[in-house]
Amino acid sequence: MIFENIFGKLKRKANIKSRTLEIVADYREKNSLVIAELVSSNIRVKFENLQVGDFLIGDVAIERKTVRDFLSSMINKRLIMQLKNLRKYKRRLLIIEGIDDEYIYTENAEVTGINANAVRGFLLSIIFEYNVPIVLSKDSQDTAKFIITIAKRNNKNKTPMSLRASRSSLSASEQLAYILEGFPGIGPVTSRKLLKKFGTLREIFDTKSNEEQIKKIIGKKFDKFKELIESDYRLDKAK
Repeated sequence: MIFENIFGKLKRKANIKSRTLEIVADYREKNSLVIAELVSSNIRVKFENLQVGDFLIGDVAIERKTVRDFLSSMINKRLIMQLKNLRKYKRRLLIIEGIDDEYIYTENAEVTGINANAVRGFLLSIIFEYNVPIVLSKDSQDTAKFIITIAKRNNKNKTPMSLRASRSSLSASEQLAYILEGFPGIGPVTSRKLLKKFGTLREIFDTKSNEEQIKKIIGKKFDKFKELIESDYRLDKAK
């Protein structure tokens, strides 16, 4: 009588299935420990020059930040633009990695240069204003496990891969908000208030006729906003 090794077959099937999982990673992630964890788990990783996020799984765009990078990008406001770009995808995620090794906020502002409540407020802003969910991972291995779980869910649902994110993927109101949020001091809340009050960019940019009303909404940043709107800037002047 011949006994078949059914467990070996099951293991081989599992390995074959896992190899069918594919994610796209930004080429700058090539040397990260997360990639090493994914490859060791038989995940196929394809490197691209991603314009949005660090990882793309089906229609899910993921921005990955270590705790230290999160805090520094919060200070220099680089993360704000990245969050705006993430909104081009209907499904997006911010992973903050390394909470076991680093404090995401500390009561001692001298350590990070940021008040703890400011960090808490910014985290809430990411969720409620930018509509980007946050996952806190322990380390690179934990991050890889989250990514693999998402890949498995997408593989099961056969979600198509979308490498390109463009403004055309946004609704008309989202495109208008995206333009407004490019101005200093105008975030999602302020842009919504402006659009609700004036309806069109033409009215919002009419800083002469609507100065007082716009100033009430924008506040201290109005002068800079007005300066940019009314400036006679040309490329030949920049040379």
